[in-house]
Amino acid sequence: MRLSGLQKEVLALYRQCLRESRKKPESTRVHFQNFSRAEFDRNMAIDKRNFAAIEFLLRKGRRQLDTYAAPGIKDIR
Repeated sequence: MRLSGLQKEVLALYRQCLRESRKKPESTRVHFQNFSRAEFDRNMAIDKRNFAAIEFLLRKGRRQLDTYAAPGIKDIR
């Protein structure tokens, strides 16, 4: 099955979130991974043809990733 451009973007963002979580302290790394998984699971039911919602969530996810990737952020709940 071939993936659309938006599907590839979503997967790339998810992989990037997991990569960034590996840079966090080992004691809190699982919190970042669980948060990422929960956010993607929560929005999984969105229709794949709802481009406006998906693009909005991608922008929101990238902003959150930029925030949480900052070195000063040690934990997330």
